[in-house]
Amino acid sequence: MTLAPYVRILGRGPGRSRSLTREEAREAMALIMSNEAEPEAIGALLMLLRFRGEIADEVAGFVEAVRGALPDWEGPRPALDWPSYAAGRTRGLPWFLLSAKLVSTAGVPVLLHGWNSHQNPIASVRASLPEVGIKAATSTKDAAHLLEQDGIAYLPLETYSPRLLELLTLRDVLGLRSAVNTVLRVLNPARADASVQGVFHPPYRALQADAGGLLGQRNLTILKGGGGEFERHPSKALELFGLRDGQEWHDTATILIDETMRLAEASETPSDLADLWAGKIDLPVAEAIVIGTAALALETCGKAAAGAGLDLAKSLWQSRLSAQAA
Repeated sequence: MTLAPYVRILGRGPGRSRSLTREEAREAMALIMSNEAEPEAIGALLMLLRFRGEIADEVAGFVEAVRGALPDWEGPRPALDWPSYAAGRTRGLPWFLLSAKLVSTAGVPVLLHGWNSHQNPIASVRASLPEVGIKAATSTKDAAHLLEQDGIAYLPLETYSPRLLELLTLRDVLGLRSAVNTVLRVLNPARADASVQGVFHPPYRALQADAGGLLGQRNLTILKGGGGEFERHPSKALELFGLRDGQEWHDTATILIDETMRLAEASETPSDLADLWAGKIDLPVAEAIVIGTAALALETCGKAAAGAGLDLAKSLWQSRLSAQAA
């Protein structure tokens, strides 16, 4: 068993090379996930894909192989899949964690999953989980338990697939991101009916939407978010890509607040996450980030009709403390 045939397909040279078919991509990734592939060949395959630019069939095939290598999901499944695999060089606080928590108060079980590299302390997702009251799962079974208990959970990548983490961190060896980053965003390990995804580079919006369609994803919203996370900038109009009832979908998120700023400037104090949720501080821009991001997620999972997510998110925000107490 070797990756050589797949490397050859991608790298034979001008006029002779081509992209992998979905089946070829599935076979190649199955070999990689089995730990039987040569490390040199893995690096060659990933960098050839990087050079050529992965296509939706390749991403879908990779995802199918990875899903086949993951443990079976035991217990309740989430209604909303929320991947978090962005780097944080230009990020501020992860306000989107409060958005996910707000969505969960509407009775929507939310599974956050991820691993983040190159983050400054302010942007750390893991460090912010205790601030927002979201628990990290120790296994997929524990994640299902937390979904049932709390309505929201964070599943670390190394917990559900150490092999994927090894592949993702090849970036430190190769110096570049790879198709693994895209796969992780599209993966949806618990097979939720709805998913939200962020990208850093705009072309990946259509790529991930197309891959989701091939994989049978029903509802999906993708945006260019802060640092690549699913987080809405309230001072900008954003193009939205994805799926609704399995059909290709596009829309535009309008400006919510008339204030020019970078998301990293909203706050630099980690405790502000907890204080904003508790109503102890007033940060209009941060509040707009949280509510605006939650609005899109609520529409994605069908909890709010198209265009009605913002009103629902505002209502949930106003009642969040009483809901939490109950």
